[in-house]
Amino acid sequence: MSLTIFQIIYNGFAAVPPNNVKRTLDMLVTKDKTFYRTIATLAIPMVLQNLITYSVGLADNIMIGALGDSAVSGVYMAGQIQTVLQVISGGIEGAILLLSSQYWGKKDRESICRIVSIGIWCSAITGIIFSFISALFPRTVLSVFTNETAVIESGMEYLSAMCYSYVFFCITQALIASMRSVEAAGIGLFVSFCSLCIDVLLNYILIFGKFGFPAMGIKGAAIATLAARICETVIMFIYVRHIDRKLRFRPKMLFKIDTVFLHDFFRYGLPIIAGQLVWGANLAGSSMIVGHFYGESVITAVSLSGTVNNLMYVCMNGLSGAVGIVIGKTVGTGELSKIREYSRTVQMIFVILGLLTSLLFAVICNPFIGLYSITAEAAEFSRQLIHVLCFTCIGTCYECGCLFGLVKSGGDVSFVFINDMIFVFLVVLPSAYIAASLGLQPWIVFLCLKSDQILKCIVAFFKIRKYNWMKNLTRGAD
Repeated sequence: MSLTIFQIIYNGFAAVPPNNVKRTLDMLVTKDKTFYRTIATLAIPMVLQNLITYSVGLADNIMIGALGDSAVSGVYMAGQIQTVLQVISGGIEGAILLLSSQYWGKKDRESICRIVSIGIWCSAITGIIFSFISALFPRTVLSVFTNETAVIESGMEYLSAMCYSYVFFCITQALIASMRSVEAAGIGLFVSFCSLCIDVLLNYILIFGKFGFPAMGIKGAAIATLAARICETVIMFIYVRHIDRKLRFRPKMLFKIDTVFLHDFFRYGLPIIAGQLVWGANLAGSSMIVGHFYGESVITAVSLSGTVNNLMYVCMNGLSGAVGIVIGKTVGTGELSKIREYSRTVQMIFVILGLLTSLLFAVICNPFIGLYSITAEAAEFSRQLIHVLCFTCIGTCYECGCLFGLVKSGGDVSFVFINDMIFVFLVVLPSAYIAASLGLQPWIVFLCLKSDQILKCIVAFFKIRKYNWMKNLTRGAD
């Protein structure tokens, strides 16, 4: 499918005279070299950081894969708690980035520090709540996602240690977001690399019982992740306190909460957090549908296809995050005319990336599945679901760049929230539930769960063209 699309594009450009091609490209992309330079400077470390974070999960998945289908499925279901947490934490990070990047355009460090303080407190409280619930009610939580006894038991073993890592994860992500907002994205990459090294090493030691340690299996993987996240938080606090020269945030600022900025944080941040909660509900609902209507093989396939999908998402998230910082900063400086040409460029970039991603998924499908020691049935289901992703990923890339990189970062946070609400609760989950209830093939249900990734593109295309999403949210703005 991707090759066909590429051929159409190629033939279309080939039929146009060279001068017209140049004029067309000038209309579609900006000539501002600073834009490309800034995007590259921010996106490269952010994408690499996300890839390393992804690699931590992938390393866990592959090593645990040697323990069989039940282990993979159990960790996947337990991981849904982490996924929901990550979504909520991402909402808080989004609020930090939205407001801080616009104030960074005004070089107002004091206001940024006040926003960061609020964000860290919100993140810490969120992590504590998730740790508390997961530690006290692991079986109840896992039963929400699946009724497979073997999967629940494996998930509980994983959660027994993993639950204590949530608060460290949330605080670290808030600190990384604060540094990204002032265009200091490199520290996130360093922290993630350290985390990867620690996690992989401890996984090898604790899962399989090396160097005199007992073989702890699933629990060993959870302990490794916990240790890695504690180290992440320690490194970030050291950096913020002793090394950072851009933001100059100090821990004592955590105890100086400004009610004015608290109001702004929740006024503009709540729609982002709420939107993330909707997305979390979507992920949780998807897992519940799969977990209750299908067996272990399908759950394993969803886990594997989710790993592939996350590979794309972390890259697009890093790139759209870089776009968002540039857009937010530009709005903060008041240079709204530049955003029009930036938006055209962003759309073109993400469409091309979507096509390339589709081709990549088609190429890596079978080799990737071959990395896992799973049943033939689970492998076949995995293959079908990845083929669905080859189609939907084009839309995922486009809407990620447009709705998150442009519209939300431009200040129109309510639109993104409402848009997600409509598609998740009126389209995605109802259609998937009906399909599963009718006993349709897993790939059809999976396509229903991913349908919004295509449908949102239509909305995004027309929303961008209105340019009514450019809103300066800083204090003192006109």
